[in-house]
Amino acid sequence: MKILITGAGSYIGMCFENYMKNFPDYQVDTLDMLQKNWAEKDFSSYDSIYHVAGIAHRKETEENAHLYYEVNRDLVLKVAEKAKKENVKQFVFLSSMSVYGVEEGVITKDTPPAPKSNYGKSKIQAEELLEKLKSDSFKVAILRPPMVYGDGCKGNYQMLVKFAKMLPVFPDYENKRSMIHVDNLSAFVKSLIDEEKDGLFFPQDENYVCTCKMVKEIASDMGKNMKLLKIMNPAVSILKKFTTQGKKAFGDLIYDIK
Repeated sequence: MKILITGAGSYIGMCFENYMKNFPDYQVDTLDMLQKNWAEKDFSSYDSIYHVAGIAHRKETEENAHLYYEVNRDLVLKVAEKAKKENVKQFVFLSSMSVYGVEEGVITKDTPPAPKSNYGKSKIQAEELLEKLKSDSFKVAILRPPMVYGDGCKGNYQMLVKFAKMLPVFPDYENKRSMIHVDNLSAFVKSLIDEEKDGLFFPQDENYVCTCKMVKEIASDMGKNMKLLKIMNPAVSILKKFTTQGKKAFGDLIYDIK
């Protein structure tokens, strides 16, 4: 089994590459999509392409808006078209929960995508283009994971790590978040490739995560005994109401387990 990760240097891609070292019957290669000559790479010997290259975790501005569509949409289509032309059996695309544009609440199978950010919009547009390439001989698997966490992970998880480093106390505020550990995501992708799956997938950890309990666990791993205090909860309610960061940290955002 030969797998090509398109997106060298990507955190999720590197973690998948390291995870697959546990399985010697697989050959996993990476391709740097920042190189202008990436299209010269021969895809024909690969069973599956795992496309993780993308623009994420940066502040969106009018000046950089075009990059989201050039990288998260147009480049995806170019890679997938090349893969199909060169008889790759499967294309696995890393999309995002952000396609829903939902900051709080429960996402079900009936929740329509309604992205608000250029990141989310570029991802859903890429999905729509990939759907048109699907055929019996070219499977397309699209993943919309929630927040990915793990050692060295970027994005919102780093905000929780900073809380754990800086604060001796933290609110004892109950909430529920869908998340997935990067190793669980890697195992899920391996299963998709093994079974040549196509379709839309929503991988998440078995149990929802409570932000305060996760921060306490991170602090514990650092050797700190953080205390959780309910007296701080009124301040959390204010943060949730008036700030985006408050919603991201303490709001409920889950995929319906069904």
